[in-house]
Amino acid sequence: MPEQASQQEENQLVQSEQEGSAYFKRSMQTRHLVMLSLGGVIGTGLFLSSGYTVQQAGPIGAVLAYLVGGIIAWLVMMCLGELAVHMPDSGAFSAHASRYIGPGTGYMVAWMYWLTWTVALGSEFTAAAVFMGRWFPDIPGWYWSGLFAAIVFGVNAFTSRFFAESEFWLSLIKVIAVVVFVLVGAIAIIGWVPLHNEAGVEVASPGLSALWGEGAMPPSLLAIGTTLLAVMFAFSGTELIGVAAGETVDPARNVPKAIRATLWRLILFFVGTIIVIAALLPQSQASLSESPFVAVFQRLGVPGAADIMNFVIITALLSAANSGLYASSRMLWTLSDQGTLPKSLGRINKRGIPMNAVLLSMVGGLGALFSSVYAAETVYLVLVSISGLAVVVVWMAIALSQFNFRRHYLREGGQLKDLVYRTPFYPWVPLIAFAACLAACIGIAFDPQQRVALYFGVPFIALCYLVHFVRHRGAAQRPSPSLSHTIKETSP
Repeated sequence: MPEQASQQEENQLVQSEQEGSAYFKRSMQTRHLVMLSLGGVIGTGLFLSSGYTVQQAGPIGAVLAYLVGGIIAWLVMMCLGELAVHMPDSGAFSAHASRYIGPGTGYMVAWMYWLTWTVALGSEFTAAAVFMGRWFPDIPGWYWSGLFAAIVFGVNAFTSRFFAESEFWLSLIKVIAVVVFVLVGAIAIIGWVPLHNEAGVEVASPGLSALWGEGAMPPSLLAIGTTLLAVMFAFSGTELIGVAAGETVDPARNVPKAIRATLWRLILFFVGTIIVIAALLPQSQASLSESPFVAVFQRLGVPGAADIMNFVIITALLSAANSGLYASSRMLWTLSDQGTLPKSLGRINKRGIPMNAVLLSMVGGLGALFSSVYAAETVYLVLVSISGLAVVVVWMAIALSQFNFRRHYLREGGQLKDLVYRTPFYPWVPLIAFAACLAACIGIAFDPQQRVALYFGVPFIALCYLVHFVRHRGAAQRPSPSLSHTIKETSP
């Protein structure tokens, strides 16, 4: 896709609010934002766990869960769009929450989001090494983990544009895999491509009969509700658009375009994938033991299906780690920018990279990796539990920040027509988004497998507020946001 920005636009500098800090560079385009967001969402959850979702909720139940989850993500992203265009900040929703909810909430959101991606780093490096073992069984897994960690660190340490380009191509591989899967699956459902059973005998296509046959719906709506919690987590990563807004060329134009392009693609990809899996893969064969993509491709007689998907899954893991290190380093930067961490973590080098924040985030990721190996039932369990709750909490903060921002904006005399991007149907969109995420948090308490997230997540949230209060109870409140932050629409 041809670049629309001139070299001057690409090298435009963005000064942070923290006095004396260096600069971020605006270098990302719409295509980078779209692929960054898609890359954060399309991962092992889709390639490995989608079959399990069908098994638990039934074909129709799984489709409904992904549709509802996609709608909730869409509502949240519309809220984020208004905030990100009004205040494009690499601190994203943490900075928004600090301004429009309170400094303590911004502090808590930043730490929870940092922990989410830091834990993800450890798990992605570990999983990638396991999948490499299929091709190189004699090479120790930690070799691969170390190599992948070095590659991801190098990509993030160079420039934000280099990171964006690498993430674009890594995400493109995943997107192509999903599109091919859905298209070939659709042709097979029509009957134009022969299917084979486990014995290799050619069989007739079942069409879409599985979508309304026995077992299409779970015995109770509770199964769909439980699946919905996992589905909402599956859509986490779309909010990376907000993190990257501070390093994007012309955010007033590119951020809304990226949000619209990302969400409808995600819904089509996820729903299309579930329909193909449900139609072509017997429900009894859909599980966590094997990727449903591999199982379907093998039924279609695709040669080397397992090796193809092994490559795609490794790519997905590296893409997620790449995005994770980027997001977690920007969260540390914003905590430094807000004065809650040492200024050294907010220092930006000549290439526009907060190198100290990148280093600390990588150290945290490696710590999560070691804890997953040596303390899986203790330390790592706590980390995973907290990060599992984080995405819903972050989405709640985004919705509430937008609700409060609009009220504050109008109270200061701002005009809606001056907002380049406006969340539609205010206040219903932020209110419904907040309520849906709150309901998901409450629903966790009724699922024994996910309840542990509340046991560790809620105390961690309380600890963040306590630490912030103790450290800053004597500090003066940050000045209220000014309408001067509003981004005026610029010509393309």
